[in-house]
Amino acid sequence: MEPINQYAADRMAATFKGLGDPTRIQVLSVLIQGECSVNDLANAVGVSQSAVSHQLRLLRTLGFVSARREGQKIYYRIDDEHIGDLYSRAYEHISHVDARGNRYEA
Repeated sequence: MEPINQYAADRMAATFKGLGDPTRIQVLSVLIQGECSVNDLANAVGVSQSAVSHQLRLLRTLGFVSARREGQKIYYRIDDEHIGDLYSRAYEHISHVDARGNRYEA
């Protein structure tokens, strides 16, 4: 068996690192349901607008989310259906692990 090439391994690691923050996961969980403004995301997740903006900048850099302006507001949405798939699979995984009684801490 051959491992994937270094470039692909680095990109995958960056993708998983992008999913490696609880606030980013919560932001994505809201955006999977539909587009939102920074204010709506901050209220939904329970963190400051600046904290949400910081997370959104990183998510945009990774290509996870995109934005559109409408007047003074900017609305964010999931930019790639694969992100929703990754989120769903990770959620299924933790549900499966928890159902077996295996709890783990990061």
